Amino acid sequence: MLDRTLSRRDWLATALAGGAACLSPRLMAAAPSDKARIAITLDLEMSAEYPVAGMTEWNFQKGNLDQATKDYAVEAGKLVRERGAVLHYFCVARVLEQPDVSWLQELAKAGHPIGNHTYDHVYVLAQTPEEVQFRFRRSPWLTAGETPAETIERNIRLAAIALKERAGIVENGFRTPGGFATGLNGRPDVQQMLQGLGYTWVSSLYPPTTMPERGMAPTEATWQSLYEALPRAQPFVYPTGLVEVPMSPISDVNAFRSSKWKLDWFLEAIERAVTWAIEHRAVFDFLAHPSCLVVEDPEFRSIRKILDLVERAGDKAEIVGLDRIAAPFIKSNA
Repeated sequence: MLDRTLSRRDWLATALAGGAACLSPRLMAAAPSDKARIAITLDLEMSAEYPVAGMTEWNFQKGNLDQATKDYAVEAGKLVRERGAVLHYFCVARVLEQPDVSWLQELAKAGHPIGNHTYDHVYVLAQTPEEVQFRFRRSPWLTAGETPAETIERNIRLAAIALKERAGIVENGFRTPGGFATGLNGRPDVQQMLQGLGYTWVSSLYPPTTMPERGMAPTEATWQSLYEALPRAQPFVYPTGLVEVPMSPISDVNAFRSSKWKLDWFLEAIERAVTWAIEHRAVFDFLAHPSCLVVEDPEFRSIRKILDLVERAGDKAEIVGLDRIAAPFIKSNA
């Protein structure tokens, strides 16, 4: 098993060796900070195979949130706020076509940051029209005459407009639908498109881990893979100046839908990852989806676990939004 007591200097070397070579040395030296920065993030979208197996229509209606998903998102926000912290949401903005958006407005009023997750959950790396989104594959007239890049940019703009005009919410950051093993490396066009839309940071990178066979308990190899992935899930700056705040493994969908984990295994993964982040004064960005957790974790044990771990850490850790994590990198890059 990876030694979790490695020095902060060794931690930096591990991160660089793990694929963060695009970081500027000046910015890399700024991490880790004096405190571990822990983020709890929920993507407001529907997930295929939930609430029942075989439910795949959500792939075409990612933003059409059902009531159970919205209720879970609201209760999670209340739980986190009661503990003096914030929860960073990323909204697939098609939900703003629904009759009632007061639940989302209340989350914003409570102080929770709400970011842009596109209007239709589009694949921002798409090279062909068919790749952009299932909805447009079924209804190609919705994007007729557009290149994939034009569709993607318009979809992101629409989400920002919808949040502002329907809910009065000013978006806080951007997360790509889907996490990519190398983030936006090699795609300066996407980085520059986001910067042109006014974004200074993005959450797009999700380092892969080695998972056991479906339904099988995590092994020592699983935990080794997790510890090796966590240094690669640390913030950095792309050559364009766009800041990346990666998502940390293991996500709920990865654990429950893809690998058929039990909740106790997922909770152990959270404890190991957050403990590692606290020990190394690093970043941990918990990635989850209310549409998945409402089925797999109806009692909010995952979120409670994170809150408890950070509370026990005292002044060694804090729970913040991704904007707070990105801020020192943006400032250093100015």
